[in-house]
Amino acid sequence: MPITTFQLPSLLVLARHAVRPVLEGVLIPLALFYSFLAIAGVWGAIVAALLWSWGAVAYRVIRRERVPGILMLGALGMTVRTILAVSTQSVFFYFLQPTLGTVVVAGAFLLSVPAGRPLAAKLAEDFLPMPEAFREHPAVRRYFHRITLLWALVQLANAGLAFWLLLSQPVPVFLAAKTAGSLVLTAAAIGISTVVFFRSMRRHGLLPAAEPVALPAAGHIVI
Repeated sequence: MPITTFQLPSLLVLARHAVRPVLEGVLIPLALFYSFLAIAGVWGAIVAALLWSWGAVAYRVIRRERVPGILMLGALGMTVRTILAVSTQSVFFYFLQPTLGTVVVAGAFLLSVPAGRPLAAKLAEDFLPMPEAFREHPAVRRYFHRITLLWALVQLANAGLAFWLLLSQPVPVFLAAKTAGSLVLTAAAIGISTVVFFRSMRRHGLLPAAEPVALPAAGHIVI
């Protein structure tokens, strides 16, 4: 199938496309968890977040809409956390649940590569719809295979950091350091993924070349 360069949508269009998956898969479950934590305790918070996650998946399926990868991963991770919480009845294992969920996500990233369905490509579709001809181009497929491995390593690094903090630090320090460390690692991975994507796609002629910035002549610079 012939392929032409892929024109990226504007940032506003990308943001609009990403709002619903992020709300359904991340922000609403988190808000429900902390709201019910204050009202109904830990178990009420866990059940509320779990019911929302699978309810959102079921709603998409019933309406025959595409289920975003971020939503499905969130529901699966919440299921693992709920099973562990019920079976252990332990505060330690309660805080360990997200770490184990992160390990499960890392495993999903790793297993998706030899299966030929890199998870990074599915997640990218949640934020950036791509034409099939572009998505199936060999250079694009290679990129998503490599980035999927990168995100698997990031998830494992997040899990390792959280586990070490859980064993060595008091709960307030654990929560603060875990959040900060996760944000730093995730932001670095997003930056690397973005830079590699643009460089790789432009090198293969799949994205328009970056337009040079026009600088004013020295005699016309106004200070």
